[in-house]
Amino acid sequence: MKDNHHHTTVARRDLLLGAAAAGLGLATHGAAWAQASAWPSKPVNLVVPFPAGGGTDAFARPLAAQFSKDTGKTLVIDNRGGAGGTVGASFAAKAAPDGYTLFMGGAHHVIAPSVYPKLDYDIEKDFVPLALLASVPQVVVVNPRNIQAKNFKEFLALLKANPAKFNYGSAGSGSSHHLAGELFKMQTGTFITHIPYRGAGPALQDLVGGQVDMMFDGLGSSAAHIKGGRIRALMVAGAKRNPAFPDVPCAAEMGLPDYNVSTWYGLWAPKGTPADVAARIAEEFRKLGASDEIKAVWAGNGAEFGTLSPQDFGKMISSEVKRWAGVVKASGAKIE
Repeated sequence: MKDNHHHTTVARRDLLLGAAAAGLGLATHGAAWAQASAWPSKPVNLVVPFPAGGGTDAFARPLAAQFSKDTGKTLVIDNRGGAGGTVGASFAAKAAPDGYTLFMGGAHHVIAPSVYPKLDYDIEKDFVPLALLASVPQVVVVNPRNIQAKNFKEFLALLKANPAKFNYGSAGSGSSHHLAGELFKMQTGTFITHIPYRGAGPALQDLVGGQVDMMFDGLGSSAAHIKGGRIRALMVAGAKRNPAFPDVPCAAEMGLPDYNVSTWYGLWAPKGTPADVAARIAEEFRKLGASDEIKAVWAGNGAEFGTLSPQDFGKMISSEVKRWAGVVKASGAKIE
């Protein structure tokens, strides 16, 4: 009889413990869900790893305006330039994983592992990929006073006749602008001197001013200057013309079928961000991209908003890291 009572007590205790554990699990899940559904309950910091006025900035600011319109909360742009975008990435990787510090990186950040030997973060391991925000082809742009070629064929002939006479500016050593230049030199058999800057914004200013001759720039940041006639677009890096600039030929038409370089921008959260908070952020930005306002700005910049799921965006990052490692190795590109 006594033994029976003991079993009943043990069974009741186990049942209570099980119920308590389940309750705790539900409470924890409930708290996480409440945290996700409440996001954003305060301003969100968006780390942009380049100075104001560059390509990343040209996409970050319209997103910030639309974000505050949609959520009633501020998306604070935190420009942290330097070392080809790696200074800002390093800062963002160490931020609290609570959904209130996000990172807007791009093509530069899949190249960086191959050209910076001692990065203190890993783009694949220290971040949670959330969304591909914009994809825009790169364009070969020149200062029309320094390079008087009217079209790409004249331009190529000029480069071949004058090796090392001309230079190109970039957003920094190891940036997509730099590697686009190295890839161009490899595929055309030309030599142009590389001049690294602390971001595309300052490089573009100097291109407009004539301190540098040319750039391999994202169409997004160059668009206004091309339309204003301050710089001339000679070729879009890719297999098709861009609808925003239908008169500019593409690389495939110019006999460079493998010259395919796009500037893209993505959104990440620091590693350790709760999965449902990350999903909530990804969903919010997907909605931003579907808004008429953002669609109009992107179209004017010759860009498309990404439609990849966070998982597919993660796969894209891994394949791009491998692709650019090959280009870096073949070109011998180094940090100057």
